[in-house]
Amino acid sequence: MNPTWSRFNITSVVLGFAFLYLPIVLLVVFSFNASRLVTVWGGFSIKWYGELFRNQGLMDAAWVTLRVGVISATVATVLGTLAALALTRYTRFRGRVLFSGMVFAPLVMPEVITGLSLLLLFVAIDLDRGFLTVTLAHITFSMCFVAVVVQSRLMSFDRSLEEAAMDLGAPPVKTFFQVTLPVIAPAVVSGWMLAFTLSLDDLVIASFASGPGATTLPMKIYSQVRLGVTPEINAACTLMIGIVAAGVLAASIVNKRREAQRQRDAQAALRA
Repeated sequence: MNPTWSRFNITSVVLGFAFLYLPIVLLVVFSFNASRLVTVWGGFSIKWYGELFRNQGLMDAAWVTLRVGVISATVATVLGTLAALALTRYTRFRGRVLFSGMVFAPLVMPEVITGLSLLLLFVAIDLDRGFLTVTLAHITFSMCFVAVVVQSRLMSFDRSLEEAAMDLGAPPVKTFFQVTLPVIAPAVVSGWMLAFTLSLDDLVIASFASGPGATTLPMKIYSQVRLGVTPEINAACTLMIGIVAAGVLAASIVNKRREAQRQRDAQAALRA
């Protein structure tokens, strides 16, 4: 047996994956449980998914979560990409250290502190808590993750492609949209997916920033779980897992196709 895959290593990997994914598998399985008791199997049924869609409170929270996720991820992707460009292309400017620290601070800042500081800010500027404040809060803490992903791609970007485009008369803005952006598009898409997933998952920061009419799905689930887990919650969590998994799979397929097309274009250029 290969020493790299010793019996101890295999057992450790199996136990590690079981610890991570077995609870998720059980949650998905019991979402199809016919019994109302979530720990007792009563047969296969999809009736709880019907009950979920008839639960107006959960549906309203899911709609708020999706809107917040899409808007915050889109804005965070734009701002994070611009921040990554500034940090990568302009290595020396006054206040760069401060700017870099402000961009990446949410990465290491406890969510409780981030949520509390945003709450104090909203109160200080007399901004009513609701959909807008939750969206702003999610943009604040997810932008740094996009910046990290895009910056790592820009570090290995071949600047000669941009220089060649500008030598041919393309202005900087056109060069960015027609040369730079297509090359870093997989990183931008990955950053958007990461920001969207973080927004779907957030509970702590949303709890500080939300107000009447802006209850997100994690907040709704948490408030109901405190009174006991219901089959509708298992169904809701299963749908969230499915949405995130489908998004990750779609992003992976798109990135692979882009990479394959880029390799074909490079081979065609070499043959020419």
